[in-house]
Amino acid sequence: MAQMQQKSFSQPDETRTFERGELKLIELGGVVFGRAILQPGWQWSSCVKPLVNTASCEAPHLQYHISGRLAVRMDDGSQQVFGPGEVSLLPPGHDAWVVGDEPVVVIDISGMANYAKPG
Repeated sequence: MAQMQQKSFSQPDETRTFERGELKLIELGGVVFGRAILQPGWQWSSCVKPLVNTASCEAPHLQYHISGRLAVRMDDGSQQVFGPGEVSLLPPGHDAWVVGDEPVVVIDISGMANYAKPG
């Protein structure tokens, strides 16, 4: 019989840092949860792209937005801004950036296992 499990982002399984951002990862029940904190001025294409060497972000994301505002532009040109209390589903092929002066904090349950790993 499976047992309850508990982990905390205060003691993550792994932490990755990149320019103007930090990602804490927890694996629980076969799911990798990621909490990203992205500072004002962060943009995927300038802060993460140099690490992964892809044209755009290829990670799919299912995210709950805790704070801040995150703009996302898909490779097809469509664009949307997400804020606190919203859930976003982002397929691969996008750029993203922090809007305004408040850090963005998101919890991601689908796309962070390989996010910001040098490629």
